[in-house]
Amino acid sequence: MKLPPFPIFFPDATRAVVKTLDTIDIENTKTQGILVNTYHLYKDLGPDLIRKNGGIKKMMGWKGSVISDSGGFQVGSLVKKNPKFGKVTNIGVTFKASGEKKLLLTPQKSIRFQMDLGVDMVVVLDDFTDPLVDYKKALESVNRTILWAKKGKEEFEKICKEKKLDKDQRPFILGVVQGGKFLDLRKYCIEELVKIGFDGLGYGGWPIKENGEFDYDVAKVMCENSPKTYMLYGLGVGKPHEIVNLVKIGFDIFDCVLPTRDARHGRLYVYNAKTIKEIDVKNPNFYSYFDPTKGKNLDDLSPISTACDCLTCKKYSRSYLAHLFKIKDFTAGRLATIHNLRFYSILMEKLRLTS
Repeated sequence: MKLPPFPIFFPDATRAVVKTLDTIDIENTKTQGILVNTYHLYKDLGPDLIRKNGGIKKMMGWKGSVISDSGGFQVGSLVKKNPKFGKVTNIGVTFKASGEKKLLLTPQKSIRFQMDLGVDMVVVLDDFTDPLVDYKKALESVNRTILWAKKGKEEFEKICKEKKLDKDQRPFILGVVQGGKFLDLRKYCIEELVKIGFDGLGYGGWPIKENGEFDYDVAKVMCENSPKTYMLYGLGVGKPHEIVNLVKIGFDIFDCVLPTRDARHGRLYVYNAKTIKEIDVKNPNFYSYFDPTKGKNLDDLSPISTACDCLTCKKYSRSYLAHLFKIKDFTAGRLATIHNLRFYSILMEKLRLTS
């Protein structure tokens, strides 16, 4: 398997769709890959239907790269917020969603389902460290993450052997670093995951401090203690400036719901430059936001951005987009999402030139 040149950003196609867009729309934004959600696809479709469709790429008609997460964050945070939804044990997570029957997601099931998806990178199931827990509870989640990582890696090797996948045919496999704000636990988790053996490591848990700032200290611990050959993945990251800062530190891969979710709610990312050539991501203030829902934009005939070559910017005005949002037409979400995804793909192009 191969991934595009680093750094790369994968928008979240949670249920095998980037909301409001079809596959051609995604391709036209020069987005190189997407991330699908194991928890939702396991719950909504199941392995039999995925296999019947020939994997997620064939089902979506998508030719780019695909990464699947493990489902750990979604299931773990759901259960830990409210125990009535399920239980976490060393075997796995038993959960109940939307009044449905209880399901058990184990490290082995997570990996096997991801392999059925036919993705380019799989992620082992991890036990989400709640940011509010004490040291003892954080250590418990780290030890369970390591235990699950061993089970997931063993299942991965077993499946690769069953399917006779050689080194070039098998997907990459990623371990997830837990430990919350406790840097010594993060370091311990990294050391144990490296002993198991992975192609890369993901920044697990909640990366935002109590004061609302991004926790770069954990990111630095990951860079300082991971093998140089490992890919580093900012799971669920993030904001454009956070991505720029993490690339400087040594991170390679990112995914986040922000650009697509923000687009649908009328928050568009705009480079503070007149042309694509003039964009300077080294400038701390390299971007700002445009809100088409504000009434004054109905009179603005200019494009969203002259430093963007997406369909929305080339063909439509701020006035038209403001009108679409005002009348709540689905097209508003589509055009806004197209723009935000192109913003992120331009960001990756710029970072590949400067990193």
